[in-house]
This record gives sequence, C-alpha cells and structure tokens, in this order.
Amino acid sequence: MKFVKMQGAGNDYVYVDCLEEEMPNPNEVARRISDRHYGVGSDGLIIICPSERADFRMRMFNPDGSESQMCGNGIRCFAKFVYDRALTKKDVIRVETLAGILKLDLFVEGGLVNKVRVNMGRPRLQRNEIPMKGPEGRVINEAFEVDGETYYITAVSMGNPHVVIFVDDTEKAPVGTLGPRIENHNAFPQRTNVHFVQVISRREARQRTWERGTGETLACGTGASATLVAGCLNEKLDAEATIHVLGGALELAWADDESVYLTGPAVTVFEGEWFDPEE
Repeated sequence: MKFVKMQGAGNDYVYVDCLEEEMPNPNEVARRISDRHYGVGSDGLIIICPSERADFRMRMFNPDGSESQMCGNGIRCFAKFVYDRALTKKDVIRVETLAGILKLDLFVEGGLVNKVRVNMGRPRLQRNEIPMKGPEGRVINEAFEVDGETYYITAVSMGNPHVVIFVDDTEKAPVGTLGPRIENHNAFPQRTNVHFVQVISRREARQRTWERGTGETLACGTGASATLVAGCLNEKLDAEATIHVLGGALELAWADDESVYLTGPAVTVFEGEWFDPEE
C-alpha cells in the first residue's frame, strides 16, 4: 500500500489516497501502521476519499483504531496532499469531515502548498454538544473532580470534544497522568481531548495536549482552536492569538462570523510503500 508521511507543527499522520487504494478495514490499518516500532509510526491514519458534497472527504483514525471527527493539523496536510499531487488545482477547497464541511485556503509557493488556513467552524459550547454529562449550559471554569482532586475546566467542541485547563507552567503540567484520567472520565461519553494551557499574554499562550486515543502529541489543531475559545470565554486571551504547541506555533482567530480560523504549516516528510505483515 502506497502512503505519504506528513506533519503539521509536529502532529504527524500517514496519508493514503483511497481514490486509488482500497482499504476495507481502516480501523485495523490505523492501529498497525501508526505503531512507531512495527509500523510507519504516526499520530494516526488519514485517508483521502471521494465526496458527493464537497471536493474531497477526509477520514481520520487514531492509533488505537478509533475514528475521530476532525483534525486541524491533519486537514492542513490533507490539503497539501491533494494539491501537490494534482488531485486538484484549486487554491480554495471544501473538505467533508465528520465535523461538517470545512473550507480551506491554500498558500502556494513554487507550485507546492506550504501553509493552509482552515475555517474550523463555530465552536459548540453547550454541555450536550461537547458532549458532557450534567445540567444544561456552558462549562466555563467549572469545578471538576477527578479521583478526589478538583480542577477547573472549560469544555469546547470543535466537532470533537475538548477540555481546557489553565495552568501556571505547562512544563510542570500533569499531562501524562491527569490527561488520560480526564479523557476516560465517565462525564464524557465520547471521551475527550485534554489541554493544559499557560497564558503568556492576551495574544499568546503555550499548550500541551493529551489527545484522545493517542496520548501526548506535539500539536492539536482542533485543540488550539478550543484553547483560543476557552481563553476568550475566560477573558484571558484576545480573539486573535498565537498558540505555541510543542511542535511549533499556530495562528488562531475567532472571527466576527463566529468561526475559528486556524493557520499553520503543512509538510511532507517522506513517502513509501507499506507491506502489512498481517495481510
């Protein structure tokens, strides 16, 4: 099976063109190909599919085989994949995802895409939209108990669920211990991504991410979008800010049309052919 390895701010994925390749069981393929010892190694598998509603359809699978609704870093690389390989020559494309149809602006230099701006859509803020169990309303700086300890969380859906916790120092944040406990907490019927955020100024913050179904990752585009929204709701960030993730920097804006716009890099790492040992 031919594949391309790509990364956006260090969030790396294996891409397969399913306009050409057949993949009857992408959940199992994702589990095997994402393994960093026995597979290609990645934060997941993204496949390019035809769409009857948009230019293309993107499906994204985590390393544990579960399918996610969307991936902000992954969809930027998706755009680079389809443009650089002449599957389209549009510099504005629409991509169908489980989170809806998203519009992407491609920045082309020397015939190749080097940066992409994604309209991530409007954040969903009601508890039932996250989804999260509990009374109706928004979850903003709400006390949340985990194993007898209380943390203050803000919950945002960007098509997939996110919890944001503001901390004094991301380097000391308990990402690897608290992250999975919140991810799998029974308050979240679809599990959740968890972000630990240190505010530097009104227009700058640092973020570390425990990604649902993956573990700690170098970046999370939907998570950076959720961080901007949470920062605005808690009056800690302006509507335009740079979010520094472990893999680089992402530019975010919560615009007047209520949509969040994410701009960041898209990079091809290598391409090859994978021989699945279980086939």
